[in-house]
Amino acid sequence: MPRPWPRCWRRPGLDAVFAASDLMASGALRVLCERGRRVPDDVAVVGFDDLAPIAESTDPPLTTIRQDIEGMGRLMARLLCEGAQVPSVVTPTRLVLRGSA
Repeated sequence: MPRPWPRCWRRPGLDAVFAASDLMASGALRVLCERGRRVPDDVAVVGFDDLAPIAESTDPPLTTIRQDIEGMGRLMARLLCEGAQVPSVVTPTRLVLRGSA
């Protein structure tokens, strides 16, 4: 027996989805399309990570947040090697506008 759609997919007032990753956002794009919702006309979708092979190949191309993963790795390795005690680190991000929002 097919699973019922989650309540949020049945809500016509849903006008945006911000997913924790581009992979999850691409899944949201697929489900929204299956449910007859138009992106970005009915619902805007934004991912996170800017995984170019995924973000650029979705229909429409995925608007996403880019972060410097390699730079974060270098920073974390340096802080670890220095024995730094920092409660948190904020790294820069950038909005990459494509067709989904």
